[in-house]
Amino acid sequence: MLVSAVVFIDTLFYAALVPLLPELARELHLSKPSAGLLTAAYPIGTLVGSIPGGILAARRTPRFAVCAGLALLACSCVAFGFLHAQIPLDCARFVQGLGGACSWAGGMTWIVTATPDDRRGAAIGTAIGMAIFGSLFGPVIGSLAAAVGRPIVFSSVAAFATILVLEARALPSSSVNSGQGLRDIIGVVRRLPVLAGIWLMLVPAVAVGVLDVLGPLRLSRLGAGALAIGATFLVAGVGEGSLTPVFGRLADRRGRIVPMRVGLGIATAFLLLLTLPGTAVLFALGLVATFASFGSFWAPATAMLSEAAEAAGLDRGLGFGLVNFAWAAGLILGAAGGGALAGASGNAVTLIAVAGMCGVTLLALLSRSRE
Repeated sequence: MLVSAVVFIDTLFYAALVPLLPELARELHLSKPSAGLLTAAYPIGTLVGSIPGGILAARRTPRFAVCAGLALLACSCVAFGFLHAQIPLDCARFVQGLGGACSWAGGMTWIVTATPDDRRGAAIGTAIGMAIFGSLFGPVIGSLAAAVGRPIVFSSVAAFATILVLEARALPSSSVNSGQGLRDIIGVVRRLPVLAGIWLMLVPAVAVGVLDVLGPLRLSRLGAGALAIGATFLVAGVGEGSLTPVFGRLADRRGRIVPMRVGLGIATAFLLLLTLPGTAVLFALGLVATFASFGSFWAPATAMLSEAAEAAGLDRGLGFGLVNFAWAAGLILGAAGGGALAGASGNAVTLIAVAGMCGVTLLALLSRSRE
C-alpha cells in the first residue's frame, strides 16, 4: 500500500504538466522544442537516475531509496510551484525524474523482498496499476493549479510526499549491502535472459511514447476536441490500469510469457488497424484497445527482468534500476524517434514500424514456447 501511494504521487506530478503546458508556453514564450524539452525532462531524469537509484537501493536499503526519492519529489514540487523561468522549471522536472528513479527502484525492491515468489506478479501489478491511475489524476491536479495557482497546489503535493516519508520510516526494511555497482550491471546485461527482459520493457514503452505523440494529433485532425481527446486517454488509462494487476496475477499462475504473448498479439493487430480509421470515434476505440493491451506487459516484464537479473547474481535494487532504464529509454525513443519518423514518413509508416516490432517480438516468444 505504501509503495502504491509513492508511485501514485510520482506519476500524479508527472502528468500534472499536461493541462499546464499551454499556459506555460504562453507565459514563458516557449517554442515547440522548448515545450518538448519540458515534457521530456522527467523521463530524461529517470534515465539518468535509473542506475544510481538501483545502486542506492542495493547499498543502503529499499526504504532509504524510497525516502530519498520522495525528498527529491517534494523539493521539485515546491520549485515547480514557485519558479517562473524555463530552465529552472526544466531542472525541477529533471530532479523529479531522478527522484522517481530512486522511488521506483527502492519501492519495487521493497515489494519483492517482502512478497513470496508466487505473488510477485500480482504485487508488482497492483503498484503499477496505481501508478497508471496516478497519471490519470495528474491532469486534474494540473487543472486545479491553473485555476488557483501553482504554489498552493504543488506545495500540497510536496506536503503529501513528506507524510509518505514519515510513513515509510515507520515500516521495517532490512537489506544487506551487496557492494555491487555499475561494473556488476555491465557484466549482467550481456546475458540473454536479462537482455530479453530489457527488450520486453522497452517495446511497450516505445509504443506508449509513439501513441502519446501521434494519438492526440491524429484525433485532433479527425475533428475531436480537447475534451474528447482527454476523455479518450482517460478511458484508455483506466483500462490499462485495471488490467495490469489482472495480468500480474495471470503471470503468477501461468508464467511471465503467457500474458505478454496475449498483449503482443492484440497490440500488433490494433497498431495496424490504427492506420485505417477515417473517423475520430473509430480511432479513439482503437487507441483504447491498444493501450489496454499494454497492461499485459508491465507486471510480467518487470518481474521477468528483475528475476533474470537476480538469477545472474545482481542485487534486486540494481535489477529494478535496469527496469527504470529500459522504461525511460523506450519512452524517450518512442516520443522523440516516433515523432521524427512520423514527420518524415507519415503516421502510418510509424505505426506499422511499431507493429512490426511487436510482431517480431511475438514470433520470438512463440518460438520459445515451442522449444
